[in-house]
Amino acid sequence: MTRAEPSPARTATGVHCTVVTGADIAEHHRIRHAVFVTEQGVFADSDVDAHDARPDVVHVLATLGGQAVGTVRLYPVDDAGLWRGDRLAVLPGRRTAGAGAPLVRFAVATAAARGGTRMVAHVQPPNRRFFEHLGWTAGGVETYAGFPHVAMTIGLRHPGGEVSAGGDISAAPGGAGAAGPAG
Repeated sequence: MTRAEPSPARTATGVHCTVVTGADIAEHHRIRHAVFVTEQGVFADSDVDAHDARPDVVHVLATLGGQAVGTVRLYPVDDAGLWRGDRLAVLPGRRTAGAGAPLVRFAVATAAARGGTRMVAHVQPPNRRFFEHLGWTAGGVETYAGFPHVAMTIGLRHPGGEVSAGGDISAAPGGAGAAGPAG
């Protein structure tokens, strides 16, 4: 069953999250490159991978005051409703602007609207508590892209209020929780 796509969301902090396609994906990739290649050195030359070319991948861009400040990517993992959130990135100079939580919540809502039942992510260890605050459950530490990451999961709430097994995304202030930093 196909569900309606979440509307672009603007938060009380003025952060606006929306799904981007076409030429707008270049800005999404620019931010990811700035964070994961230039700043953190997680990837040597580019963080773009085969997932980015998939037709079912969702690229999200967060803006504040008309300026792009962050991104997240999400995609289905299987036909049973499992989704992965990854490449959550907020530009270094904008991290105190409050874009991270809206990006995570938007990703979770988008996966739920597209029929997802559970979302997983690999989260950099310093971000574990941030995700737990948004309703995610931590698993073990795994190596991802050569660095330690915490495996995180969240059940997805669907329109109508039912929650898939494994968590209630409404535990987060202001709604749903979601995706993962470099993972």
